[in-house]
Order: sequence, then structure tokens, then C-alpha cells
Amino acid sequence: MQKLYAVIGDPIAQSMSPIMHNDLFQFYGIDAHYHAFAIKEKNLEIAVNGFRAIDLAGFNVTVPHKVAIMPLLDEIDPLAKSIGAVNTVVNVNGCLIGYNTDGSGFVHGLKSKLPSIVNKKVLIIGAGGAARSIYFTLASVGVGTIDLTNRTLEKAKGLSYDCPYEVQTSILTLSEAEEQLAVYDIIIQTTSIGMAPQTECKPISLHNLRENTFVSDIIYNPLETEFLKRAKERGAITENGIAMFVNQGALAFEKWTGILPDTNRMAITVQKQLGGK
Repeated sequence: MQKLYAVIGDPIAQSMSPIMHNDLFQFYGIDAHYHAFAIKEKNLEIAVNGFRAIDLAGFNVTVPHKVAIMPLLDEIDPLAKSIGAVNTVVNVNGCLIGYNTDGSGFVHGLKSKLPSIVNKKVLIIGAGGAARSIYFTLASVGVGTIDLTNRTLEKAKGLSYDCPYEVQTSILTLSEAEEQLAVYDIIIQTTSIGMAPQTECKPISLHNLRENTFVSDIIYNPLETEFLKRAKERGAITENGIAMFVNQGALAFEKWTGILPDTNRMAITVQKQLGGK
């Protein structure tokens, strides 16, 4: 019998996940299908009960349900619990177990470019859900210094306070971060600034960026944000959001099937869909 997997969110029509996962099921000869379901917040519990009733094999969770899904599950992975959000659910003999592969996906992509990250000095721009998952996951793997900058300093302070892992962190204003950009080995842009259609925007100035700094922007539409363009012009090593998206999806696929899929194939599938090379 064909297994059914899903992604839930609202809105959900823009999701690349069905194209990416259905290609993988076909490539690996797995009799399964992945479908996107638009679920309103008020209907989330009804939807989860429905998934239990049809024995859905697993599903991804995107905005606005990553937090609200947690009390509806049977178990929560410790990292997901500390982050306070779930993006992947696995059905194990009727038991729904929640995980967060967002931060782990980012770290996997980062390690493919920078095998050693333990002693690197990191700056994270933003203090939302994506920043939280990346910050906590980097701290959990032993990155010693991770500074946070955000328009609202209280939100960044709250993020630092909530982190359950030992990590050295300074909270910086955007102007303070701009002035000391040269001290960082890795800069991670986690906000929605620069996303289509407002593609001309960038969160901070890069006039003090050091050459060969690794600069990541988790946005993948457009494939190269204004932030990444300016970083590349200053000699940085740049990476867009496809790496994080693909790697978080690969980790979810592995939890569902036991197969860690070909991330290069996944990236090509997404890039083609977005009109890139």
C-alpha cells in the first residue's frame, strides 16, 4: 500500500517540498506520495487527528504551525523541545514524534563548506524562529562564540536567555554589528529582508566585511539576494537558502525512510523549479 507524507501550513501553495520529496520517492523506488495541505490554525487539531486516522507516515510543518503542533504530538525530540518548534513529524506505530531539522539542516550545509566550525566566530542577523533554531543548534555542536543582532534588542536578548547550551554571546545593535563585521568568520542572515518582491533591501551594510568571510542568507527566492550580491563583491564566500532547505528536507526524509538522500539532486530539483541553474 502506498504511504502518504505531507507538509502542512497556511499558506502552502509556494512550498517546494512536494516537488523535492516526490522526486526522491521516485528516484529511490519508494511507493509513497507527498502532498501539501493548507491547514488553518483553527483546524490544526482536526487535521492531526485526521492524519492519525489515515495512518499518515509522516509530515513536515511550516508556518504558522511549528509551535502549535507540539502539544498535539506524543513525543518531542530534546533539541526540538529546547528550540520550541517542530518542523518534522514521524509516525512510529501510531506514535507521532516531533523533530526540528531546520537548524540541523543549516549546520549540515555549513559543514559541507566549512568542515571545522568549532572555533569560528559567528554573527546571526535576526531573532525569529529560523534564528532560534540555527542559534541553538550551533550552540549544541560546540560553536564557542555566536553574537546576535536584531532591530529589536529585547527579542535577541530573549533568544540568548532561552538557549540551554553553553555559548558565548553578545547582543549587538545593527550599527554595532556593522562596525565590527571584520571579526566574524561566519555571518548568517535569517530575516525576510531581501525576499521577493522587495529584493533591493538588505538588513545591514557590509562595508566592513572581511574577504573570505562565509556569508549565508537563508532566503532562496531570489536565489541571490542583494545582501549576498554585496557580500560576493567584497570577496566573501556566499551561500543562499537552498542549502538549508535541502538539508533540512534530507534529514526529514532520512527519519521517514532510513535513507539519507542525494542533496545535490535535491538542490538541482529546487533550483530548476525556481528558474535557476
